[in-house]
Amino acid sequence: MKKTYIIAEIGNTHEGSVGLAKQFIKAAADCGVDAVKFQTHIFEAESLSSAPNPAYFKDESRKEYFERTAFNLEQYKILKDYAEQECDVDFFSSPFSSEAVDLLMDLGVSTFKIPSGEVSNIPLLELIDKTGKKVILSSGMSSWEELDRAVAVFKDKDKLTILQCTSEYPCKPENAGLNVMLEIKERYKCKVGFSDHTLGIGIPLTAVVFGATIVEKHFTLSKLMYGSDAKNSTEPEEFKHMVDNIRAAELAMNFKIDKDEKVKELGNMKFVFEKSIVSTKVLSAGHIISSEDIAYKKPGDGIPAKEFKNIIGRIVKSTIQANEKIEYSQLQ
Repeated sequence: MKKTYIIAEIGNTHEGSVGLAKQFIKAAADCGVDAVKFQTHIFEAESLSSAPNPAYFKDESRKEYFERTAFNLEQYKILKDYAEQECDVDFFSSPFSSEAVDLLMDLGVSTFKIPSGEVSNIPLLELIDKTGKKVILSSGMSSWEELDRAVAVFKDKDKLTILQCTSEYPCKPENAGLNVMLEIKERYKCKVGFSDHTLGIGIPLTAVVFGATIVEKHFTLSKLMYGSDAKNSTEPEEFKHMVDNIRAAELAMNFKIDKDEKVKELGNMKFVFEKSIVSTKVLSAGHIISSEDIAYKKPGDGIPAKEFKNIIGRIVKSTIQANEKIEYSQLQ
């Protein structure tokens, strides 16, 4: 059975606290996700001090934020062990520099998630390709030319999944680009998925119906939390609702029914809801039944309404009372 791989994107919303990060992991696992994903920022390796903040986060500099919220290798090991051994979900992170790739290799991750802003960083992609790990590539900021160049780096396309993503926070439903996900699948002959920045659960659910093998969505314990992502993330109750609906959609898409066999199982429903042929008035012996003499009423255990032509024109053998289910034995 096709099963969508659902990722809770925790990012840096944990505020650099191992304890809070564990709460995020546990809450995401309780929602039924398959994986939790963090972001591995090593500021000096990825940014100049003058690098600007994104427009939606101005509360502190990128340098202050990333240095304050960064985990070291030992902290990551604690979180990875907690996720995999105690919460039974996969753990991985997005690297934003070659140093981050090295850290995550030391950590022993099975998968690298390449964020949208790194798709044009071909040296980083080449380094990741050499690791032989599975790769999830987000396409949110890339033109077709840039994506062509990035995809060409990866030799084993069976290990590559490309996510359609629109790098707007939040993204309007009309900008989600599910058509692009289908174009990616056709263009690169690889698995595709959807990294969601819309609000609500309707668009990622639709992406699954369109063929997404992975759905990633930002996750937070509360939209009121501090940080660049919290207000555009999804809280546990809604996230679980999304997961449950995706699992239900998978069942509907993957399991076929035999309609005739299923109808046989619905005998009690047919009795309750279908109609039988009944008399509209007293019909005396010798009366020739016309369409005005019959009506169609529940329950459906008499002559079914579909056989009305077999009744009209027949002669009544013995009196039929008003509002009585007509039987063939009463007719000539």
